[in-house]
Amino acid sequence: MPYVIGSDLPDAPAGVRFRAMLDRPAILQMPGAHTGIAALLAKKQGFEALYMSGAAMSATMGLPDLGMITVDEVAFYVRQVARAAGLPMLVDGDTGYGEALNVMHMVRVFEEAGAGAVHLEDQLLPKKCGHLNDKKLADGRDMAAKVAAARKARKNLYVIARTDAVASEGMDAAVDRAKLYLEAGADAIFPEALHSREMFAEFARRMPGVKLLANMTEFGRTPFLTATEFQELGYAMVIWPVSHLRVANRAMEELYISIRESGGTQQMLDRMQTRAQLYETIGYHAYESLDASLVRTVVPEGMPQG
Repeated sequence: MPYVIGSDLPDAPAGVRFRAMLDRPAILQMPGAHTGIAALLAKKQGFEALYMSGAAMSATMGLPDLGMITVDEVAFYVRQVARAAGLPMLVDGDTGYGEALNVMHMVRVFEEAGAGAVHLEDQLLPKKCGHLNDKKLADGRDMAAKVAAARKARKNLYVIARTDAVASEGMDAAVDRAKLYLEAGADAIFPEALHSREMFAEFARRMPGVKLLANMTEFGRTPFLTATEFQELGYAMVIWPVSHLRVANRAMEELYISIRESGGTQQMLDRMQTRAQLYETIGYHAYESLDASLVRTVVPEGMPQG
């Protein structure tokens, strides 16, 4: 049977599928993948859900992660990932792009674009990466109002409340804030920038029965822990938010250095995805078969030698 665009995409809403994954005993592993091609590569390796980092999206646009990108710019990334891979994704909602009404607008836009979950954080603008210093926190009641607004606006979207309070207010305050956000309607809690295995264990111990998200970002405060280790500590979800971008950026930089130094790309061929591999990943020939007017492309076997 010929391929039909969209025929392989699931019918159930992304939020429903995301919630069902959390009903399983195994920790939900979500690598960062904020572009369509990254989503396809992650899906190829068997990942069932993805994470979309505000820092990764901002950096792709050449901007710092200071809350500068807009709802519509994020929705552009959400739509392409949803269309490309059809996997439910957790989207970084930063501080909600404003107050309660703005949060409700964000929830509707993200859910309509194909998001399965969103997390909101209790920082004030200009917000910072959770692993940096001198973050300014919103009043807990104001954050709770945003959570309640998100809950009211959603149809199926899974709502996660992130607290950055541990670094500046301590563990007790972070736990108190988490409880307040749960009362306001959060489905899960994301304690950001915990910097030891013991802190992760303590937070989970003080949040019995609550779904928790762990952030395994590099070059931050959190020590390297595996998905299995996070699960043993009591966490239901783990993200690797910017890892894919860090690897890709380093590879692109090395490519540009090589071109500059050698006058071409010949030194980098063994580091490249081949044309055939790219076409296989994006389903080139499946799309091509939809239009009988197109002659099937013959992929070159190799490059001619000069």
